[in-house]
Amino acid sequence: MSGFKTFLLRGNLVDLAVGIVIGIAFGTLVSAFVKDLITPLIAALFGKPDFSALTFTINNSKFLYGDFINVVIAFLIIAVVMYFFVVLPYVRFRARYEPAPVPEQVMKQCPRCISNIPASATRCPFCTTDL
Repeated sequence: MSGFKTFLLRGNLVDLAVGIVIGIAFGTLVSAFVKDLITPLIAALFGKPDFSALTFTINNSKFLYGDFINVVIAFLIIAVVMYFFVVLPYVRFRARYEPAPVPEQVMKQCPRCISNIPASATRCPFCTTDL
Protein backbone atom coordinates (compact mmCIF):
# COMPACT_ATOMS: atom_id res chain seq x y z
CA MET A 1 0.00 0.00 0.00
CA SER A 2 2.94 2.37 0.62
CA GLY A 3 4.04 1.99 -3.02
CA PHE A 4 0.60 3.09 -4.20
CA LYS A 5 0.70 6.06 -1.82
CA THR A 6 4.13 7.05 -3.16
CA PHE A 7 2.82 6.77 -6.72
CA LEU A 8 -0.17 9.01 -5.97
CA LEU A 9 1.84 11.67 -4.18
CA ARG A 10 4.63 11.93 -6.75
CA GLY A 11 5.01 15.43 -8.13
CA ASN A 12 4.50 14.45 -11.77
CA LEU A 13 1.12 12.88 -11.15
CA VAL A 14 -0.14 15.85 -9.14
CA ASP A 15 1.14 18.27 -11.81
CA LEU A 16 -0.60 16.24 -14.51
CA ALA A 17 -3.88 16.22 -12.58
CA VAL A 18 -3.73 19.99 -12.05
CA GLY A 19 -2.95 20.50 -15.76
CA ILE A 20 -5.93 18.37 -16.81
CA VAL A 21 -8.31 20.22 -14.48
CA ILE A 22 -7.05 23.61 -15.71
CA GLY A 23 -7.35 22.41 -19.32
CA ILE A 24 -10.94 21.28 -18.81
CA ALA A 25 -11.80 24.59 -17.17
CA PHE A 26 -10.15 26.50 -20.03
CA GLY A 27 -12.06 24.43 -22.59
CA THR A 28 -15.33 25.18 -20.83
CA LEU A 29 -14.46 28.87 -20.71
CA VAL A 30 -13.66 28.98 -24.43
CA SER A 31 -16.82 27.05 -25.30
CA ALA A 32 -18.92 29.56 -23.37
CA PHE A 33 -17.01 32.43 -25.00
CA VAL A 34 -17.76 31.06 -28.47
CA LYS A 35 -21.39 30.23 -27.73
CA ASP A 36 -22.26 33.45 -25.91
CA LEU A 37 -20.08 36.06 -27.66
CA ILE A 38 -18.45 34.95 -30.91
CA THR A 39 -21.40 33.19 -32.52
CA PRO A 40 -23.91 36.02 -31.84
CA LEU A 41 -21.32 38.54 -33.05
CA ILE A 42 -20.90 36.65 -36.33
CA ALA A 43 -24.68 36.39 -36.60
CA ALA A 44 -25.03 40.16 -36.06
CA LEU A 45 -22.36 40.99 -38.65
CA PHE A 46 -23.58 38.69 -41.40
CA GLY A 47 -27.32 38.69 -40.65
CA LYS A 48 -27.42 34.94 -40.12
CA PRO A 49 -29.23 33.36 -37.20
CA ASP A 50 -27.33 32.14 -34.17
CA PHE A 51 -25.32 29.06 -35.14
CA SER A 52 -26.67 27.03 -32.24
CA ALA A 53 -30.18 27.37 -33.72
CA LEU A 54 -29.17 25.87 -37.08
CA THR A 55 -30.75 22.44 -37.51
CA PHE A 56 -32.20 20.12 -40.10
CA THR A 57 -34.58 17.20 -39.73
CA ILE A 58 -34.58 13.81 -41.44
CA ASN A 59 -37.27 11.25 -40.53
CA ASN A 60 -38.18 13.12 -37.33
CA SER A 61 -34.51 13.14 -36.23
CA LYS A 62 -33.20 16.60 -35.46
CA PHE A 63 -29.56 17.31 -36.38
CA LEU A 64 -28.01 20.27 -34.54
CA TYR A 65 -25.19 21.18 -36.90
CA GLY A 66 -25.07 24.71 -35.48
CA ASP A 67 -23.74 23.36 -32.19
CA PHE A 68 -21.10 21.49 -34.15
CA ILE A 69 -20.00 24.77 -35.77
CA ASN A 70 -19.71 26.29 -32.27
CA VAL A 71 -17.55 23.38 -31.12
CA VAL A 72 -15.30 23.68 -34.20
CA ILE A 73 -14.81 27.40 -33.53
CA ALA A 74 -14.03 26.66 -29.86
CA PHE A 75 -11.53 23.99 -30.89
CA LEU A 76 -9.79 26.39 -33.28
CA ILE A 77 -9.55 29.06 -30.57
CA ILE A 78 -8.10 26.55 -28.09
CA ALA A 79 -5.62 25.31 -30.71
CA VAL A 80 -4.49 28.87 -31.52
CA VAL A 81 -4.10 29.77 -27.85
CA MET A 82 -2.17 26.56 -27.11
CA TYR A 83 0.14 27.13 -30.06
CA PHE A 84 0.92 30.80 -29.43
CA PHE A 85 1.02 30.70 -25.62
CA VAL A 86 2.44 27.22 -24.91
CA VAL A 87 4.11 25.58 -27.90
CA LEU A 88 5.82 28.61 -29.47
CA PRO A 89 7.32 29.93 -26.19
CA TYR A 90 8.50 26.42 -25.29
CA VAL A 91 10.20 25.97 -28.68
CA ARG A 92 11.90 29.36 -28.32
CA PHE A 93 12.99 28.49 -24.77
CA ARG A 94 14.49 25.19 -25.89
CA ALA A 95 16.24 26.79 -28.84
CA ARG A 96 17.82 29.39 -26.57
CA TYR A 97 19.03 27.08 -23.80
CA GLU A 98 19.80 23.79 -25.53
CA PRO A 99 23.29 23.34 -26.92
CA ALA A 100 23.58 23.44 -30.68
CA PRO A 101 23.73 20.00 -32.28
CA VAL A 102 27.22 18.82 -33.11
CA PRO A 103 27.54 18.51 -36.88
CA GLU A 104 28.21 15.01 -38.07
CA GLN A 105 31.75 14.49 -39.28
CA VAL A 106 32.09 14.17 -43.05
CA MET A 107 33.70 10.87 -43.96
CA LYS A 108 35.48 9.53 -47.04
CA GLN A 109 36.89 6.17 -48.02
CA CYS A 110 40.56 5.33 -48.11
CA PRO A 111 41.41 4.39 -51.71
CA ARG A 112 43.70 1.57 -50.59
CA CYS A 113 41.90 -0.21 -47.71
CA ILE A 114 38.37 1.19 -48.28
CA SER A 115 38.00 2.15 -44.60
CA ASN A 116 35.86 5.11 -43.61
CA ILE A 117 38.07 7.97 -42.42
CA PRO A 118 37.48 11.68 -41.71
CA ALA A 119 37.43 13.80 -44.86
CA SER A 120 40.13 16.10 -43.47
CA ALA A 121 42.57 13.23 -42.80
CA THR A 122 45.89 13.26 -44.66
CA ARG A 123 46.88 9.72 -43.70
CA CYS A 124 44.72 6.61 -43.27
CA PRO A 125 44.87 5.44 -39.63
CA PHE A 126 44.32 1.82 -40.71
CA CYS A 127 46.78 1.27 -43.54
CA THR A 128 48.91 4.46 -43.14
CA THR A 129 48.51 5.42 -46.79
CA ASP A 130 49.19 9.09 -47.57
CA LEU A 131 46.09 10.70 -48.95
